[in-house]
Amino acid sequence: MSGNPHYNQDYTREQIEDILNIIKRCVEYDRYSISKGSNRQENEDFIREYNLRVSKQKEILMSISADDFCHTLNNTKPGYEHEILYVFVPQAELYNALDVKETADIYIKFNILEMPDGNRVVVISFHKPNRPVDYAFR
Repeated sequence: MSGNPHYNQDYTREQIEDILNIIKRCVEYDRYSISKGSNRQENEDFIREYNLRVSKQKEILMSISADDFCHTLNNTKPGYEHEILYVFVPQAELYNALDVKETADIYIKFNILEMPDGNRVVVISFHKPNRPVDYAFR
């Protein structure tokens, strides 16, 4: 544990599996998006670096397990502090720009939005970790 008071690992495996079920249902029914744009350049660079088509992005999201869970944190964006963000770091076999296969850790941060017509998932982060990760269940 990095000692960051904003990181919460106080979950049971069952709680995280329930969260993953919600996330995967959203991904399965295309009720998700991966954040892009100027403040999410890292996501775009990662997707471009590994030429990740939407089908591969979806495959990665659907393959996440409770073992990949790191922590939650509260959204720090003004007006959204009530939102809980879920951080997972799965590994995937990817091909880089030189078409060389490598095993990559992928830092994935989710926000689950409860909408009137059902849940939606926003993938806020989708890139390599910027710091060492601490898994909750490993």
